[in-house]
Amino acid sequence: MIIRAIRQTGSEHITLLTDDGQEIATTLGIVTELRLFAGKPLEEAQLRLLQEKSAAAFAREKALNLLSLRPHSQKELRDKLIRKGTEPASAEAAIGWLTEHGYLDDAAYASAVARHYAKKGYGARRITAELQRRGIARELWDEALQELPEPDAEIDRFLRSRLRNPDDANKVRKATAALSSRGYSWDEIRSALNRLAAAAEDDADGV
Repeated sequence: MIIRAIRQTGSEHITLLTDDGQEIATTLGIVTELRLFAGKPLEEAQLRLLQEKSAAAFAREKALNLLSLRPHSQKELRDKLIRKGTEPASAEAAIGWLTEHGYLDDAAYASAVARHYAKKGYGARRITAELQRRGIARELWDEALQELPEPDAEIDRFLRSRLRNPDDANKVRKATAALSSRGYSWDEIRSALNRLAAAAEDDADGV
């Protein structure tokens, strides 16, 4: 196989035309690295190397474009690349390169996700479920959660907004269910209910 012509199809994209009618998409960097030129013969091993390097380069480019839209975990990005047609081996190579160069950091991403959902009023159980859904390794969960403020203030704020009378059993039950669905533990909710009841008693004594 011989390279018949080299066409630039973008600022970094190149298409190689071969004498047997193939069109091989690659990048300017790979053309330079492999010293390719019109008239150069391509042996089978050289062709495989060209194809492997090109697939890896396009996978990195696609991954960087996805990361420019929003942060991803390694698993999210790997799955999305494969869904978009990237071969698993190329996707894995791109993940490794991006991690090595600091574009992907699951620990930092876990912390950001935990902070985001804590600010939205969710508790540790709900945040943990979200970290799991995003494919973040379990060993990173505790570190991300430890960085969060204690949930007492958020639970107290929620209960004050829902309970004018802490003795109203029906509303207490509904508020408790709502907090539980947000991922707060029963111990956290019970402590908050006790604080609310104590504050109500203090207010009554001061009247």
